[in-house]
Amino acid sequence: MDYTWYSIVGKSDEILQGDFVPECPILIPPPSIKIDDEPEIDIQLIDSIIMSQSCDLSNNHIDIVLVCPFYPLKTFIDLLPADQSSSKKAISKTIDNLRKGNLPGYHLLNKVDNYLEDYQVVDFRNVYGIQINSLKNICNELNKRIRLLPPYREHLSQAFARYFMRVGLPQDIKVEGY
Repeated sequence: MDYTWYSIVGKSDEILQGDFVPECPILIPPPSIKIDDEPEIDIQLIDSIIMSQSCDLSNNHIDIVLVCPFYPLKTFIDLLPADQSSSKKAISKTIDNLRKGNLPGYHLLNKVDNYLEDYQVVDFRNVYGIQINSLKNICNELNKRIRLLPPYREHLSQAFARYFMRVGLPQDIKVEGY
């Protein structure tokens, strides 16, 4: 049985987890802020996917929506360190680890003809917030946008949760005698 990965949403201000928002304006604060200063804020347009829970979005339980950037797999490969991109075998191993969820800071999404020409990589290491009404207005202005469908949306959410629930231990377990 085939499950469809994506649907197309027309002009609408309804937003759900897993909605792609191309060129989403993200406010980037300066490296340091002092209380009485008027900081310069940079605005970057980032291809983003909504990570906040759909129930919170639908019921207006949040003011700030969490989004993460996404980019084509080719871009991800181009940005790999030399040791992970030195050969086709190294690239293949990295892609396999990405596909299996062994790179917790990232999540791989499928490509689909007519929707996405390449596989997409969601970057959990960079999370941004955008005011919900601003995001709804941006989405309402788009003629069409892509929405990730269940069960793939839940899989994305689970990978996001796994990334944030990681716990670094101060000392590793040393197993001896086996």
